[in-house]
Amino acid sequence: MDKNITIAVDAMGGDGSPKKVIDGIVDHNKKSKNVKYLIFGDSEIILNHIPKSFEKKNYEIIDTKNCVQGKDTPLEAAKRGKNTSMWLSIESVKEKKADIVISAGNTGALLVISKLNLKMIENIDKPALSALWPNKIGMSVVLDLGANIECNEKNLIDFSIMGASIFKSLFPEEKPKVALLNIGSEEIKGNEILKNTYQKMSQIKNSDFEFKGFIEGNQLMNGDVNVIVSDGFTGNVALKTAEGTANFITNELKKVFKNNFLGKLSGLINYLNLKNFKKRLDPRLYNGAIFIGLDSPVVKSHGSTDYIGFSNSLSVCEKIVKGDLINKIKNNIYREN
Repeated sequence: MDKNITIAVDAMGGDGSPKKVIDGIVDHNKKSKNVKYLIFGDSEIILNHIPKSFEKKNYEIIDTKNCVQGKDTPLEAAKRGKNTSMWLSIESVKEKKADIVISAGNTGALLVISKLNLKMIENIDKPALSALWPNKIGMSVVLDLGANIECNEKNLIDFSIMGASIFKSLFPEEKPKVALLNIGSEEIKGNEILKNTYQKMSQIKNSDFEFKGFIEGNQLMNGDVNVIVSDGFTGNVALKTAEGTANFITNELKKVFKNNFLGKLSGLINYLNLKNFKKRLDPRLYNGAIFIGLDSPVVKSHGSTDYIGFSNSLSVCEKIVKGDLINKIKNNIYREN
């Protein structure tokens, strides 16, 4: 029998909230029957978007009129006080009222408020922001995507262990294969931190993941590895580059198939193939970045996603809890320290 899970939801963060958040919850509930949602936000507005058919046993609304604004700096968000929907949702995880928290709100504010409320896992110095990327044969976990501009050898090793734990929680039938993002695949390439990390990672005897060395940017989607580790600066550049490339290819294909009669005819003939291609690159399917390293999991949904993307990020929450992510990280971190 599946474990009952409680997800704390900041309903007021991101574009189109709380409607898209509530629609995402309702959609997710159709697929998952053992999840309860603690919904934080303006109860009057939220209730207007909850369909009458959605059973009350599935959710609880915690009313607050205050919310973090998208334009707030992290400091301004923290100064708004402890009555914002974001703060209260994170606090509910701290108080063990929920298993995990999710927000589509201000990323910087979410990271800061999470660090103010939640403790770091022992022996981890810095948290990291991770996400799922598609590759040729499946999915990869990539971290850090911007939480830490500078990292030392220990940070990168910790990220490797945490990334492998995320992958194992989400895909329990597969073995994590870890690589460090670098300017070349040879041992002599890269800065001293990367080279030193390579040497230390090569000596780790961990049966829970396999270290595959360095990986270059043009190999990220090959599927040879499924956990890709970097500092936050490099990871964020790689993320934005990949997103921009995907958007460019999609837009150029649209132009080609709408340009003239032959293009339209070709598009019609290849409709199913194009539909599958579009689905493969649909960012909503990979929505849900994970702020990892704290003693409770925090998930960040993209602020501009729709209800389908938010529903998928709730599925990530569910898999993380069922996969016992935090204990996996603790066991592996303690083993290496």
